[in-house]
Amino acid sequence: MTIESDTLRPETVRPGLLNWSSVFFAAVVAAAFSAVLIAFGAAVGLGVTSTAPTWRDASVALWILSGLYLILQACVSFGIGGYLAGLTRAAIAADSPEQAEERDGLHGLAAWAVATILGISIATLVSGASLLRSPSDAPAARTTAAEPLLSYELDKLFRMPRRPNNADLTTERAQAGRILLTSSSHAGMSTEDRAYLTQLVAATTGVAQADAERRVDTAVVNAKTAIARSRRSSIILAFSVAAALLLGAVVSWTAACTGGRHRDGERKPLWLRSRESSIRRSAVP
Repeated sequence: MTIESDTLRPETVRPGLLNWSSVFFAAVVAAAFSAVLIAFGAAVGLGVTSTAPTWRDASVALWILSGLYLILQACVSFGIGGYLAGLTRAAIAADSPEQAEERDGLHGLAAWAVATILGISIATLVSGASLLRSPSDAPAARTTAAEPLLSYELDKLFRMPRRPNNADLTTERAQAGRILLTSSSHAGMSTEDRAYLTQLVAATTGVAQADAERRVDTAVVNAKTAIARSRRSSIILAFSVAAALLLGAVVSWTAACTGGRHRDGERKPLWLRSRESSIRRSAVP
């Protein structure tokens, strides 16, 4: 009994689809570029959201600029990563140009996926570590439901001419914060909640009933504005992140195809040719 020889021909053996060393290398580079660019944007104030009370004074133009910067950094980071994934992938001689381009694109897409997962994992670990470092007796700004979104409104609500020694307003701030959060609901703050909040402010601060009512009215208006701005910024951030990741996938695929063509002998960009020329000149004794 003999075995058909053409069943063992090398042409029928399909090589591995992905070169994971190139994928992980490109993903790490893309994640590093993304981290640097995001840190730079945060340092210069290109943030869609912030815990500071003054962030609400930011204009819509700044929000849009921050979102565009997030998309731009994703294009740059994933473009570099995708290009390196295609450039460093081991070429397969049996592949046609169409198959080679498909493989390069898949390497770029895989590098995009790994870089995205890596970035999310790092952000999760950092946020988890910061929570572990937080002391158990954290101040009210970290324990109440409305903090830090309405921290400035709560500060103004409970201002008093003379603050008693060792006065702890954690419970009062928590109650007031939860009541103020209802101001943005469809029905708005109820009359009962408004009356209770007025009594709470008057009893805590010692101000007159009329002054307490004015404070509550002002706090309700400001809370509505703050919550609305927070929602708008969250929507802009969500759309920016989604657009950045989706566009990053397209850029990574395209850049990987470009890197693959340069790997296979197509004329490389000027900056890369200059780099290779300088390396060759330095290698000549």
